[in-house]
Amino acid sequence: MAKKEAVKKEEVVEQPQREIKILYLASECQPFCATGGLGDVMGSLPKSMKAIHPEVDVRVMVPLYSDIKQEYKDMMSFVGYTYVDLAWRRQYCGVFELVQEGVTYYFLDNEYYFKREGHYGYFDDGERYAFFSKAALAVLPLLGYIPTIINCNDWQTALVPVYLKTLFHDEYYCNIRTVFTIHNIAYQGKYDPAILGDVFGLGEESRSIVAYDGCINLMKGAIVCCDVLTTVSPTYAEEIKTPEYSYGLHYIIKQNAYKLRGIINGIDVAFYNPETDKSIFVQYNGKNLDAKAENKKQLQQMLNLPVNENVPMVSMITRLVDLKGIDLLIQTVDELMKNHLQLVILGKGDARYEDILRSFENRYPNKVRIIIAFNQDLSRKIYAASDIYLMPSRTEPCGLAQMIASRYGTIPVTRETGGLNDSIIDFGTGHGNGWTFKNYNARDFLYVVRNAVEVYNNHKDAWVDLRKIVYNTDFSWEKSAKEYWKMYETLI
Repeated sequence: MAKKEAVKKEEVVEQPQREIKILYLASECQPFCATGGLGDVMGSLPKSMKAIHPEVDVRVMVPLYSDIKQEYKDMMSFVGYTYVDLAWRRQYCGVFELVQEGVTYYFLDNEYYFKREGHYGYFDDGERYAFFSKAALAVLPLLGYIPTIINCNDWQTALVPVYLKTLFHDEYYCNIRTVFTIHNIAYQGKYDPAILGDVFGLGEESRSIVAYDGCINLMKGAIVCCDVLTTVSPTYAEEIKTPEYSYGLHYIIKQNAYKLRGIINGIDVAFYNPETDKSIFVQYNGKNLDAKAENKKQLQQMLNLPVNENVPMVSMITRLVDLKGIDLLIQTVDELMKNHLQLVILGKGDARYEDILRSFENRYPNKVRIIIAFNQDLSRKIYAASDIYLMPSRTEPCGLAQMIASRYGTIPVTRETGGLNDSIIDFGTGHGNGWTFKNYNARDFLYVVRNAVEVYNNHKDAWVDLRKIVYNTDFSWEKSAKEYWKMYETLI
């Protein structure tokens, strides 16, 4: 009998898939603590990333500011505490945790640095966010957590890539990759060279990393040390390579252009939703956009403007600073007031702009309302009531207001810069979703605003169609989050 040979099957051993862990570090995050676009992004991008990739461990870390609403503090649980050495200081750092929609949020507690009114504007902001940056790394062993990627945002977390390259280079931290996202290059974290060691805890051997143009520049340090550099729109990624837009950092940006990506932001379409928004007077959706007229009527009554559903309401919700194009508006107000329209502006900023705009309200009491405030509830009412939204920005890294306005069926008028150029296309192209102008001058701005007002006043059927196009433009985070994921994959 023939002897049978045993056939040994080759064993196939599946390698366990590495769990991807992404940690977002920022100085603010909606809905807990937010003052602007950065907070909106941090409130949306992590949730969108988790929704697209449920298998990914997504976490966010922010300071525990005293003015975070108590309702959120009541939802937090205490994880533990440690002490953080910052130069000659040894500071307490407590960690609180809150989980929402699959995302874990950490809040770093230190009352000396963060038990204050507001987020920014203190003489020791450099020290405060140096503490936050170093603490964010120091608490990781306490959490038993090693992120695959840390995505840092703006100058307040710029020291994280620097500290990883200089102070945190042992086995626990050595495999962490960093992404640094520039939301606005105008704010770089510049400080006197003398405080390198005393405030930031860095030695002389690290001075060259953050030294730039005669000062300490924290953003420059992050650009040099991070593995991938991103900013918030493709156009802005090109603009910041030039002297006009870089605020002096174009040399460093160009040297590191090989790792630069431009990814447009989105908005949280559930958070900004006229169908469910309790702040607006009358809720509506794409099937009943005519309900905007009732929102306008009630806002006119609220602001003591003449009630007239046929007058176009033109609005701005913005910081009153040079970069937002306030000077173009000021130069053209008298000409604009010759047209059949109402102008509503909500915002705070430079005192000179506030005073000038107040004078316009006094000059045109039946056509202009200026509200000097930051008021989220009122901003929603204005978005819902308005017909035309103005963003004549000198520079705009991404811009969210044009997207929010569109979400409420309000047609944007924007300048072709930064994220405005990437998100709003002129109707004249045949596939547009707003009106745009290219050159930063009052004449071009006035021309395009008058054109929008003329269409509203004299071409009602066309206006209805254009408004539907704007309302149906998809500014959700899904597409942008997928672009972030592609970028993360290059590091994984």
